Amino acid sequence: MSVENVRSSYAVAASFLFAALLSALMIKPAFAEVRILSSPGGPVVPYVELFEAVRDSGERVVIDGPCFSACTLVLSMVPNDRICVTRRAVLGFHAARSIDGEGRSYAEPRATRIVLETYPEPVRQWIKRRGGLTSKVLLLRGRTLASMYPTCR
Repeated sequence: MSVENVRSSYAVAASFLFAALLSALMIKPAFAEVRILSSPGGPVVPYVELFEAVRDSGERVVIDGPCFSACTLVLSMVPNDRICVTRRAVLGFHAARSIDGEGRSYAEPRATRIVLETYPEPVRQWIKRRGGLTSKVLLLRGRTLASMYPTCR
């Protein structure tokens, strides 16, 4: 075998190896899960960033305890077929509020409307049947929640 043939064979093999490695790095398995054990909510932006990352990762979300306020945005951001609930799951919904620089809380009706419209239809209808999003926390749990999302295995 000539030196040119050896070099050519080496280049082809290296190309295949590089392509195989590149393909392996681009495939991201979706075996992991994110488990929500207890979340009181809080500022919206960190939850949006977290749930965008979870959505993009392909991970499944297990709601296994209280998920209140901004935590409920998981329902808007992660596909329904990647969310499941346990018997301990409780979702708490309320109207959007902001706090000014002096610590005063005030209603955000526009943000409330936007958030409500992002929830999946069964959740949105359940909220509307209970009077909509107000300062009072609405709790979704038990059989009603299990009728909307599969039970985790």
